Amino acid sequence: MTSTVPDSSPQVSQDPSSSGEHARPLLEPSEGIPSVVVDEVSLRIAATALAAGTGPVAFDAERASGYRYSQRAYLVQIRRRGSGTHLIDPIAVPDLCAVQDAVGDAEWVLHAASQDLPCLSEVGLRPATLFDTELAGRLLGYERVGLGIMVEKVLGFTLEKGHSAADWSTRPLPEPWLRYAALDVELLVELRDALEVELDEQGKLPFAREEFAAIAAAPPREPRPELWRRTSGIHRVRSRRQLAAVRSMWTTRDRIARERDIAPGRILPDSAIIEAVLNNPADVEALTRLPVFSGPRLRRSGRTWFSALREAAGLPEDALPVPTAAGGDGLPPPNRWADRDPVAAARLARVRARLGTIAAERTMPVENLLEPALARRIVWSPPQPATVEAVTRLLCDGGARPWQVELTAGPIAGCLPEPPTRDDTADAVDG
Repeated sequence: MTSTVPDSSPQVSQDPSSSGEHARPLLEPSEGIPSVVVDEVSLRIAATALAAGTGPVAFDAERASGYRYSQRAYLVQIRRRGSGTHLIDPIAVPDLCAVQDAVGDAEWVLHAASQDLPCLSEVGLRPATLFDTELAGRLLGYERVGLGIMVEKVLGFTLEKGHSAADWSTRPLPEPWLRYAALDVELLVELRDALEVELDEQGKLPFAREEFAAIAAAPPREPRPELWRRTSGIHRVRSRRQLAAVRSMWTTRDRIARERDIAPGRILPDSAIIEAVLNNPADVEALTRLPVFSGPRLRRSGRTWFSALREAAGLPEDALPVPTAAGGDGLPPPNRWADRDPVAAARLARVRARLGTIAAERTMPVENLLEPALARRIVWSPPQPATVEAVTRLLCDGGARPWQVELTAGPIAGCLPEPPTRDDTADAVDG
């Protein structure tokens, strides 16, 4: 269990010049590796300590992506000034509402918040307000925004690497993994403070606050429809019958993976699905002779996969899936716009160039200035007439934040009409 301790985080510099070859390795948590909270008594003690702390609260979570089907949290890390660091096993204590009550409305600090918020929500943890250090780095124009590089660039410390892709469902968790996990939140609040200063200096703090508020208020994501269409290598599949075979094998794999709580790729890799579909084996033996099915485990399950292929082969024509646009939003992929609608392709080029200029002037990635998919939807079907007010409504309806609307509505509206031709200009002069 953890106990209330005085804050003893390393003294950090907010000068990015302190990074690079002068960065100091951070090898151990300042109060040592805390014991993992695995029972209700220890959880109450941790919650009491967190309630006694002050200021923002750093959160992180470790999942077992690539090993397990679920995206649940297998370790939750929390740190607050005056409270120390707490490592909580949400499998042993799955209800963390005591922590939620302890931190109250305090600001959460996360790195890449949208990745961790869903699994934290599953155990009763939801922020009222938050600060996302990765998103702050993007808005500030940092080329690399991983936690380790940000801590090094901004604070001058290097963090231990190597366990982010570990199987965090392992029990007991090895001590080196726990050290790594504790260090992930060791300087998160200090990083937040330094980035807030930079955001304020660049005039981007209001932008960041709107972004953070949108993340905190976002409802749970709806499951994406037809996830089977995201099978790696599906671009090699040409016919509707082959698409049906991919869907059948993917669905079979997904069912098995869900039942066993194993990552789908460990049941059957995407490459095996695609090769089976393209080769269209005549029987189980032909299927298991394919190189991707050469392992004993896949050979043993060959009948399962062949049955999925036969099921797709027996579907009537009207039950076969149809090809869809690459973006999944009903629009053709941008590289096909010139063939489908040259006028729209020209509009898109103008809008992209203008948004790129604005993003460069603001020193931020264009995708953070405005979601590219939203810009494409407006460009493909522009309002008539293409006024600033009409574009503003479309941007707001599409989820753009006020700061994004303010910076982009006018420029987009200005790019939508066709520019005058030489003949039009000459006529205007003659008139």
